[in-house]
Amino acid sequence: MNTKPDETAIVVKGLNHWFGTGEARKQAIYDVDLSFRRGSLTVLMGPSGSGKTTFLTLIGCLRDVMDGSVQLLGHELNGASTATNEMLRRRSGFIFQAHNLHESLSAIQNVMMGLQVHGRGIDKRQTREAAAHILGLVGLADRVEYLPGNLSGGQKQRVAVARALVGNPEVVFADEPTAALDRESGMNVVKILKRLGAERGTTTIMVTHDGRILEQADRIVTLEDGRVVGKSDAAP
Repeated sequence: MNTKPDETAIVVKGLNHWFGTGEARKQAIYDVDLSFRRGSLTVLMGPSGSGKTTFLTLIGCLRDVMDGSVQLLGHELNGASTATNEMLRRRSGFIFQAHNLHESLSAIQNVMMGLQVHGRGIDKRQTREAAAHILGLVGLADRVEYLPGNLSGGQKQRVAVARALVGNPEVVFADEPTAALDRESGMNVVKILKRLGAERGTTTIMVTHDGRILEQADRIVTLEDGRVVGKSDAAP
C-alpha cells in the first residue's frame, strides 16, 4: 500500500515471533510486512491458530516485539521503553472477546474508567457526560446504572466497546468485538468505528470471523500459519 509517512498509523517490517524456548520453541509469526493507513478499518481474517491475535497484540504493544520492526504512531516498538509502551497504550483503545468489566461498578463507571486510563484531565461531571454519550451511541442509554451482573452478554460487550472508545483513541485494536452481539448491535459498533475513522482519523485493526463486517472494511488481510497470504481492498 502506497502511503505517505504522515498518512500511516502503523508500519510493520520483517516481523517474526516465537513462543517457548529450546526444543519447544515454535514460530508463530513469519516475516510480516504491512502498513495501516490513518482512518482506515482493516479486518484480519484467517483460521483459528493462524496468528491473528498474536499479531494484534504485537502491534498493539501488549506483547514485546522480538524480531523485526513495528512503528506505532511514529514510535518503534522493538526495544521500546516501558514509558513509551504505556504512552502508546493510552493513545489506543482495546476491545477483546472477554469484556473484562469490573463487576462491582455500573456500566457508566466502567466506561468512566476508560477516560481515567487515558489520563484525560477533565472533571468528574465531564467524564460522566462523555461516558453517558458513548453508552448512548452503543444503544445502552437506559442501562447506564446497571451492574454487569444485570446485563446480558451482548450488553456487557457493548459496555466494553464504549469503554475502549470513550477516550477518542488514535488506534483501536479489536479482537472479535462483535462475536457476542446480534446483527444490529454488531453493525452499529462497526459503523461507529467507521465514523471515527472518517471524522477523527481513528485507525481500526479488527480480528473477526464475522462475514457481516467485511462489507464495511477498507481492507482485508488474511493470515494463515503466521504468514500473510492475502491482502485486498474491500469492495465499495
